[in-house]
Amino acid sequence: MGGPLTQRQHRVLVTIERFVRDEGYTPSVREVGGIVGLAPATVQQHLDALERKGYIRRTGQSHGIEILDNGADAGVVHVPIIGEIAAGLPIDAYEERIDTVPVASGLAPASDTYALRVRGDSMIDDHICDGDLVIVAPTETVRDGQIAVAMLDDGTATLKRLFRENGRVRLQPANADYDPIYARDVRVRGHAVAILRSL
Repeated sequence: MGGPLTQRQHRVLVTIERFVRDEGYTPSVREVGGIVGLAPATVQQHLDALERKGYIRRTGQSHGIEILDNGADAGVVHVPIIGEIAAGLPIDAYEERIDTVPVASGLAPASDTYALRVRGDSMIDDHICDGDLVIVAPTETVRDGQIAVAMLDDGTATLKRLFRENGRVRLQPANADYDPIYARDVRVRGHAVAILRSL
């Protein structure tokens, strides 16, 4: 029972959970398809997989989907994806819960752990690529050399290794094509604890 979910299976499951929370009853296959933009036959395939893996049970009726809390998700937490982070030139920081991503509970050391979508290739030598999800543990301080989510004076944010030197901070990329960023005032918002990549 259990087993990893594909991105679409996870999206279907989250859609059902949200629908139940908002409407007070489970959605029909057609309603799920309308929300996630999939044909009913495709939704049916995902529901088959979710039932096989032990996440839901179906009664055969139109709205007969029951979400099971039976330990199939044990050891997994759903971390919110709250925006993007630059691994390149800094980008404007914003926080908006876009979706969630299931991760092993060991990769989410705190209940306020969050995920950011990486944009750019400045950390590529640390195997952090454009489009990856970085799992971030919130903290206001990091050790020298840790990969930090750093907010700059102008409200932009970037993902870099942080070093303190000579009264300033050096934000070091992991790509020879990029220069370090030097700043006097950097606010640390967290440090990277894991990278997730869709193959």
